[in-house]
Amino acid sequence: MQRRDFMGLLGGAALVPLTALPVLPDPPDDSGVPVARDDGWRVASANEDELVDRAALGRMADRLAVSSTAEVHAILVVRAGKLVFERYFRGSDEVNNRRVENVAFDAGTLHDTKSVSKSVASLALGIAIDRGLIRGVDEPIFSFFPELSDLRSPEKDRIQLLHALTMTMGLAWVEATPATGDDNDEVRMHQAPDPCRYVLGLAATAPAGQGFFYNTGALTLVSAIIRKATGRPLDEFARAALFEPLGIARAEWIRVKGDTDAGGGLRLRPRDMAKIGQLVLAGGRWNGREVVSKGWIETSTAAKITATSGLSYGYLWWLGRSLINGREIHWAGALGRGGQSIRIVPELDLVVVVTAGYYQDYSPRAFQVQSGIFRDVLRAVSQTR
Repeated sequence: MQRRDFMGLLGGAALVPLTALPVLPDPPDDSGVPVARDDGWRVASANEDELVDRAALGRMADRLAVSSTAEVHAILVVRAGKLVFERYFRGSDEVNNRRVENVAFDAGTLHDTKSVSKSVASLALGIAIDRGLIRGVDEPIFSFFPELSDLRSPEKDRIQLLHALTMTMGLAWVEATPATGDDNDEVRMHQAPDPCRYVLGLAATAPAGQGFFYNTGALTLVSAIIRKATGRPLDEFARAALFEPLGIARAEWIRVKGDTDAGGGLRLRPRDMAKIGQLVLAGGRWNGREVVSKGWIETSTAAKITATSGLSYGYLWWLGRSLINGREIHWAGALGRGGQSIRIVPELDLVVVVTAGYYQDYSPRAFQVQSGIFRDVLRAVSQTR
């Protein structure tokens, strides 16, 4: 995938000064103070400004609200385990790849998370490993698919589960982008009678583990592996093992050919996306209860390979660095097409969630707005320290 396309996919970058949002007239203030709901979140009160400069975030959100080009749908900020800022907007959405116009987003609106789904699948896989249902990431990929043994070759026999998790399987793959239309392996995989056979039937173009090459087909394999190991499709296993312990009562996760679309089919409310981020920040715990082992959190969010655009990759998690006021800030992220993101900043005890509608926009403008939001949140937090 070319750098230009990949930058648009992520909506964020690595160790570069983040670009400012366009300066627009300030409309009437909206404080962004979260409303307490029966969903497990502790919310900061209107006078708890020691956690974040909420006025600065409000001005940033006001500029986005009146912008004719910003396609941002929600911004949530969690600091020290409290939801401290929450703002929703109006705009056009895509629901399972179908455009929906003029949506007034709010705390109850489910949103496509796109490839954020991959990082959620990583958590579910970690739970399956924690429970002994999967022996480990070093298992050969074909050990999970004996019915596909006719596809084996010396090169493919070297592919392990960890290579699917790190996007290093070394198989030929053309990712779906607006530029490829329907002429890509992602579309062909979903149309194939057996999507796993399609993925593992592709030619080996590099030794497994040698280089990063983004491949949503890897998640088709991960989804099937979780189903085989747990006896339940990924969406059902995640609902019982991950979502219910987090108090996530509403989620939609589509299936393709009987298996959960782990590559991008999950819809969540932004508050629940923030719970995923807080779970990772807290080492796998939510409100004092262990949901995922600390070991899996640490392992899966540690850099395993250099990816692209200055980013690294763990087990389906992005790792990046940003500069703010001359300071280097490290973060882990679940990032999805269209501007969907959960960014976790351990050194600032911070989680930032953004949803947006840049689904078909891979331009610098979309990148600038997304990077500007993260920059402004980092600045609003660092100024309170």
